[in-house]
Amino acid sequence: MKKNTIQNSMRFLLLLAFLGISQTVLSQENTLPKAKTSGFWDHVQFGGGFGLAIGNGFTDITIAPSAIYNFNEFFALGTGLQYSRLKQKNFYSSNVVGGSVIGLFNPLEEIQLSLEVEQVHVSTTYTDLYDNVKRSFWNTGLYVGGGYRADNVTIGARFNLLFDKDKDLYGDAFMPFIRVYF
Repeated sequence: MKKNTIQNSMRFLLLLAFLGISQTVLSQENTLPKAKTSGFWDHVQFGGGFGLAIGNGFTDITIAPSAIYNFNEFFALGTGLQYSRLKQKNFYSSNVVGGSVIGLFNPLEEIQLSLEVEQVHVSTTYTDLYDNVKRSFWNTGLYVGGGYRADNVTIGARFNLLFDKDKDLYGDAFMPFIRVYF
């Protein structure tokens, strides 16, 4: 009986030592001091998007640079510009020009939530056998989104709260995204 008590006590002490060492090693990961920066540009990240699709009489080009300012590890605010040119030979052409303001919230390192307001001007021309039909309008989007973040890349989706299928530039309120900032 005494031998079992000693063995159980040794196992318990080894378990405590292992847990203590593990906790110490794991806690060392976050205790390193971070360099404090006070310059404005030290908190700015640049990113954006570029798209190109070319086919048989079809061209789609999108350029969308953006920048964000990181207030801290949780909050960032930024702005972006957008230009898109879409053309289907002998049928359709469109120019989209505008900008956006985005707020980012990172409640956890791997999770990014966003709120974005986008205002773009859309100018389209439809061509049929008899004439050209031109349409020009402003499109406003208010997007809430969320995604998985790994370093400077976030993959997720956003939803346009102001979506109107009869008046909107996009075909759906739900839009997946990949967001990259350097």
